[in-house]
Amino acid sequence: MKRDRITTGVWALVFVGIVSGAFAAEPKWVVYEGFDGPGKGKEIVLISGDEEYRSEEALPQLGKILARHHGFKCTVVFSQDPKTGVINPDNSHNIPGLEALKTADLMVIATRFRDLVDDQMVHIDAYVRAGKPIIGMRTATHAFNIPGNKKYASYSFNRKGGFGKQILGDTWLNHHGHHGRQSTRGLIAKGQEKHPILKGIKDGDIWGPTDVYGVRPLAATCKPIVMGQVLKGMKFEDEPLEGKKNNPMMPVSWTNSHKGDDGTVGRVFTTTMGAATDLVVEGSRRMMVNAAYWAVGLEDKIVAKSKVDIVGKFEPTQFGFGKYKRGIMPSAHLLK
Repeated sequence: MKRDRITTGVWALVFVGIVSGAFAAEPKWVVYEGFDGPGKGKEIVLISGDEEYRSEEALPQLGKILARHHGFKCTVVFSQDPKTGVINPDNSHNIPGLEALKTADLMVIATRFRDLVDDQMVHIDAYVRAGKPIIGMRTATHAFNIPGNKKYASYSFNRKGGFGKQILGDTWLNHHGHHGRQSTRGLIAKGQEKHPILKGIKDGDIWGPTDVYGVRPLAATCKPIVMGQVLKGMKFEDEPLEGKKNNPMMPVSWTNSHKGDDGTVGRVFTTTMGAATDLVVEGSRRMMVNAAYWAVGLEDKIVAKSKVDIVGKFEPTQFGFGKYKRGIMPSAHLLK
C-alpha cells in the first residue's frame, strides 16, 4: 500500500513536469523571419490587445503578409493569461514580449484601454521617447487606461488625450457611423491622390465592416489621406448614407509625426479602421502594407500592385465583446 502511494506520487510529479515543460516550450509570442523583399533587415513589432476588434487575429495575418511578401521581420505579441499563456484579449495587464521593441524599426499598435505592468510599459515608453515610427490601428487612439497614481499614467486616454492625442493625433470620441449596422468605404482625401500610402489604391478599394469613428479637428501636423464614407449597411457594395453623416466625412486614415527626447522625428500613420474583418479586403490590406513601407522610409520601394495576398488560412471572427476564440495559444499563429 505504501509502495503504491509512492508510485502514484512519482507519476504525479512526472505528469506535472511534463505539463510544465510543455508550457515552458510554448512561445509567448510569434516571430516571422523576413523572406526576400525590400523590407529585409527591418524589424516590426505588432502589438495586439483589444477586447472587441480581434487584433489578436488581424496582427498575425498582417505580420505574415509583411514577412512573407515583403521581407520584414515581424514579431507579434498578445494579451494573454500569465499562468497558462493562452491568448486572452480581456486581460488588460499582460503583454509579454515587448522587449522586442528595443531593436524594432516600427511599432504597430492595436490595443484598447490597456493597463500594463510597469516592466512591460517601460519598453513602449522607451520606443516612443526614441522618436521611432508608429502605426496605430482602430482602438489605438485609446490604447491605454492607466490609473493616475502609476508611472505611465500620461499614456492614458483620459490624461490630456494620452498616447492617442499626443502621438497619433486624436483620442476616443464616439461612433460616427452606426456601430454594427453601417460599414465604411474609404475615399481618397482631396489632394492626397499621389501619397505613397495610397499607391495602387483608388476610391472604394478600402472597405471594412467597422463603422466610422468620430474624429475631432486634427492637429496641424496631421494630414488626412483617407475619408470614411458611411454606408447604409454592412456590405462592400452598399450605397452611401444620405445626410449629415457624410457631409462632411470624417477622416479614417491620416499621417502625423512625433518627436523623441533627442529631437529624432518619427513618422506616424493612424487609421480608425483595422479590425480583423477589415483585412479581408485587398485595398485595406494594401493601405496597411504601404503604410509600413512609408513609416520606415521605404516609400520609394512601394509598387502600385505589391503583393498583399492572404497568407495561409484567414477566417476572421466577427468583432464584438466576448467573441474571441478561447484556448488559442500564440503558437497557433506560427507561419507554416
